[in-house]
Amino acid sequence: MIEAAVGLGVILSLLFAELLGASAGGIVVPGYIAMYLHQPNQIIGTLFVSILTWGVIRIIGSFTLLFGKRRMVLSILIGFIFGWASRNIMFVNTTILDLQMQSIGYIIPGLIANWFERQGFIKTISAMLIAAVLVRLTLIIISGGEVSFNV
Repeated sequence: MIEAAVGLGVILSLLFAELLGASAGGIVVPGYIAMYLHQPNQIIGTLFVSILTWGVIRIIGSFTLLFGKRRMVLSILIGFIFGWASRNIMFVNTTILDLQMQSIGYIIPGLIANWFERQGFIKTISAMLIAAVLVRLTLIIISGGEVSFNV
């Protein structure tokens, strides 16, 4: 089912980019987000890491020439570091609830941050969430209502 989610996400990302002119945060991002729609803490964690990465990229870009491949690689690298930190450091253990807001994957936050910089926050978030929900709905229809991801 993971392969189907990523494949559908790629197709929808391409359609969004070509028809609407809006990227869904990277070509594989909607498929991965769709797999975690039942875990909102991880989506929030991914968005937090992406925004943090975007902020660092904006700061670095204010005093250095940062565009194209350089910005993409730096976004993925910083997103990787913050994503790793979210998995290993940011864990709040309370008596009633374990709250873990780790990012989804290691490169997903960097891809999202790169698109935040390219097309803006609102446009990227909107396209990403709409595409992820469409991927999830399509998977539910295809599988007859039995969607389970072992993630």
